Formats: sequence, C-alpha cells, structure tokens
Amino acid sequence: MSFYSYKNANAECSPGVVNGNILTNLNQRVCIQVKNVYDSCMSQEQLDDEQVVVSNIVPVLPGCDCHCGNSRSCRCTCEDNRCTCTCPSCGGMTHQEAVENAENACGPLPQPCGQWTFESCRSSTTAGTISNLCIERMCDRPQFARVRCSVSVPVDVLFTDQRCPEWMGQTTVCVDKDVLMCIPDDSIIPFTLESLVSAICVSGNYIGNCTFEITICVTVVLKVLAEVDIMVPTYGFCQIPPCEEFAENVCDEFFSLPLFPQSSCAFEEVGPCGSAASTASAATSAQNYACGTTSPVSGCCTCSNCGTTCASGRSKLCPRCGCAMTSVT
Repeated sequence: MSFYSYKNANAECSPGVVNGNILTNLNQRVCIQVKNVYDSCMSQEQLDDEQVVVSNIVPVLPGCDCHCGNSRSCRCTCEDNRCTCTCPSCGGMTHQEAVENAENACGPLPQPCGQWTFESCRSSTTAGTISNLCIERMCDRPQFARVRCSVSVPVDVLFTDQRCPEWMGQTTVCVDKDVLMCIPDDSIIPFTLESLVSAICVSGNYIGNCTFEITICVTVVLKVLAEVDIMVPTYGFCQIPPCEEFAENVCDEFFSLPLFPQSSCAFEEVGPCGSAASTASAATSAQNYACGTTSPVSGCCTCSNCGTTCASGRSKLCPRCGCAMTSVT
C-alpha cells in the first residue's frame, strides 16, 4: 500500500490535511537540508519567425515496445534525490528514444532527402541553461538587483522529408532576460540562479540548410536558490507503510466489512418503518420495531431477506438490510 491507500487515508501517520488543532503533536525541531528559494519570477512570451538550426538528426523508427501492446515503459533520469520521468506513448517519442531505436535498427540508417516539412516541436527538458549572467545590485533598493542573462531552451523538432518518413533533430531557442529580482546578501554559501523552462511550437516552415523558421511559445521561470540548513517543526519521522503489490484485489471490499454485524436497534427510538420517532415513547418504539424477533409484532411488515419486523407505514424497505418489506400481518 502507500501513504494514500484507502487503508491509510485517515491514519494519523499519513501526510495530508490536518483536522482539528494543527499544533497538536508538534513536539520536535528538526534541521533539514533544502534548497531555499529566495525569489522567483516567471515570464511567458511568443517568439515569431525564430530561426533555428537542427542537428543530431535521426529517423523516427518504431521501437519493439510499440509493437508489443503499446506498453512502452517510463524512462527516468535521476540526479541526487531528484528524478525526472517521462512515460510517452508511441506517438510521443523523444530524441533520446529515437537515437536508441536507430542504434538498434538493422542495416544502414537512411538520410533525409528532398524538401522537409515541419510537423511539431517542443522542449525536451525542463532545465534551461543560463549564460552571460550579470547581476547588478541597486543602491536605492537594498537586496534588489538587475539580473541579465540568456536562457537556452533545448527543443526537439519533428519533421518529414520528401518521402514522408519522420525525422527528429535537436536545437535550442535562446531567450534574453532583463529582470528585477530580490538577491540575498553575500555569505559563505553562495546563492545560485537556475531556470525552469517549457516551450511548444505553434507553427513552422523549412527554409533550407537544416534551418526552420518557427513560432514558439516559451515559459521561463528564474529562481534565486541556495543550499541551506533550516530548522522546522515536525510531527516526527514518517512511518513508511509496506508496498502494495499490484493485483486485482477482489476481496478487499468484503474484507473491509466489520467482523460482526452492527445493530443500533436496541439503542435508539425508531418510529414507523425505521424513521426516528420524536414523540413516541421507548415502549411504543419497542412494540413497533422488533428487530430479529422470530414472531412478527401485530401490524408489522416483515423483511423477506433478514426477517426484521417493522410497523406498517410509508417505507417499503427494511431499515437493516434495505430489502423489500413484503409480508404484512
């Protein structure tokens, strides 16, 4: 199972929404190592008639997985404690997958020929590359600085040649940024500037010599970061549940039922056919509702399923099991 399995959904040791006093059981101070985000900003723009040169061109050949039930596995790249996973379909192949399929192909690889036709393009990763970084602190605004840099967005371009086979190549789109950001004071541990990028093409045309003219929508997020040790209050260490192996657990719903039958008939006053009686006395309710008796009470319906008796009234369903009340005495 997991933290969010229905078996753990309401457990106190599972992460999620806190009900009641959020300060309850906050009894520890823990020092953790994290990347602290001092400032962040996002810019989105459309670049028209952007000319890009495509390189590392490979044919888009279907892999074995595409012929085996369309069940291509996810691909994950991990660095330190961060993993980036993609789970594409056969129609969403990345450049890396195209290279692997081309390397495993039998025979010599073809080369694109004739006129190329643009199909699509999108960013191949969410990590941009920052270059030409210049940070100028502002005298009139302490801890603020003018940040100028160039952010390179890696892009995969999909196109076809004159014979209609698909090809994929790599390129980069460079975006210049000149923004105002909050910059922390100088320290022994320096801060860094990182970028989070995403891009997708609107249209494109081939203009020759491996060059495309594209219209592309680019999102760039700049972050001022530093690796820090920070003190936080905690609820203690996580209690990690065992993994739940994937299976068709057809018995889970049955096993989740209580072991013994639950009955509230002996503890609450019930009116005609299971409705709550606001004015009837306990003695009258006991006459009108005799759960589990072997002989029906006068004027009662009897459940055809479990034998529960109930005084005649508007309800036609058993208050215990929900089956129809069929017998009338």
